[in-house]
Amino acid sequence: MGLLDGLYRFQNCRTLRVSSYDRSGGNADYIQIKAGETAVLADLLNTGIIKHIWITINAKDPMYNRNLILRMYWDGELEPSVQSPIGDFFGQGWGENYLFASLPMAAAPAGGRGLNCYFPMPFTQGAKITLENDSELDVPSFYYYIDYEEHASIPDDAGRFHAWWNREITEPSCEQENEWGLMGEPPKNQSDAGNYLFAEIKGRGHFVGVNYYVDSPGPMWYGEGDDMFMVDGEPWPGSLHGTGTEDFFNSSWCPNELYTHPYFGYARVPDKLGFMGRTHCYRFLLEDAIHFRKSLRSSIEHGHANVLTLDIASVAYWYQSEPHKAFPAIPQRSLRQNMPAITASDVHRWRDAWRNSKGSGKLWGNELD
Repeated sequence: MGLLDGLYRFQNCRTLRVSSYDRSGGNADYIQIKAGETAVLADLLNTGIIKHIWITINAKDPMYNRNLILRMYWDGELEPSVQSPIGDFFGQGWGENYLFASLPMAAAPAGGRGLNCYFPMPFTQGAKITLENDSELDVPSFYYYIDYEEHASIPDDAGRFHAWWNREITEPSCEQENEWGLMGEPPKNQSDAGNYLFAEIKGRGHFVGVNYYVDSPGPMWYGEGDDMFMVDGEPWPGSLHGTGTEDFFNSSWCPNELYTHPYFGYARVPDKLGFMGRTHCYRFLLEDAIHFRKSLRSSIEHGHANVLTLDIASVAYWYQSEPHKAFPAIPQRSLRQNMPAITASDVHRWRDAWRNSKGSGKLWGNELD
C-alpha cells in the first residue's frame, strides 16, 4: 500500500487536538514552565491514536534541548514508554538547532526550531505526555499541538510506541585506538557485549528507527563499527549483522556531507579536520522494520571491534506489547552535557607531544620511525 492509498476513504473517528492556545482568546498561545517543574502537555482519557506533535520553544537555557525531558505514558502505565531529552527525540543533537527532514520526524524553520513528529501512537485507556524542565532557568513560552484521533476501539495487535535516549562516552577495548589497523594488526570482535547500546527490549514488537549522534574527538573515521541486532535471545552473530556504521545508515565510503532522504541521512556533519566533531545520522526502518517476538538487543560498535573513544548519544524508536522493560533513570543534568570541543590548539599540543617522543628536530608529522 502506498503512502497516499486510503486517503480518500472515510474514517469512523473524531479528530481532536490539545494545544497551548490562549484560553482567554488572546494571543499568548503558550504555556510557561518554571525551573524544576513538570508540565502535563496532554492527559487523554479515551481511546485513540496520536497522529502528529508540533512544538516550538522559547527558552533562556542555551542547552534547553538537552535539559527539557519528554516522557509519554500509555494506558495508565506508571513507567514511561518514551523518555528522552526533547531535542534528541526530535532530531536535534547536542542541545543545538539545525534543519532536519525525514518522513516521521522533522526540525523545520526557523533554523530547526519547529519540532514535528508523525509517528502514530495508539492507546486504549488514555495517554499522558509530560515535559520536565530540568534546568535552573524558566521556559518563558512553550508552544505545542498534539493532534489525535478518538476511536471506539483500536486493533488488538496495535503495539505501543516507545523511544529511549542513551548516551555513553566510550573507551577503547584495547590499549590503543587502533582503527584501520594503523597501530598494527586490528583486533577481532566476536561479541556484542562491548558495543554501544541502542536499546534492550523485552516483549513482542518491531524496531523502526534511530537518531544517532556521534562526537569524535579525533580526525579518524568513526564509523567502522558494525550494527548488530540479536533477536529473541539468539547468540552472536545474530540474525542481522551489519558491515559498518555508514552501511547501516544507507550511505557509503565514510561520508562527510549533508544528505536528506525520507528514511535516512546525515542532518549534521563536522567542518573540522577529517571526521573530528559532531555528526548526526538517522535511519528509519519504515519499509524494513526489525520484528521480534520475545526480545531485541540492538547495538553498534564504536569503531571496528570497539576501539574508539567517542561521545555517542541516540534515540531508538520501536513499537511493542506492554508491559515493557522499565528504562533506567535518565542521567542527571551534568551527565547529559556536551564534551568540550577539540580545537586547533589541542591538535597542536598533540603534535608537540609527538615531536618530543621522536626527539624533536626536523619532523613533518608523517614519520613512522
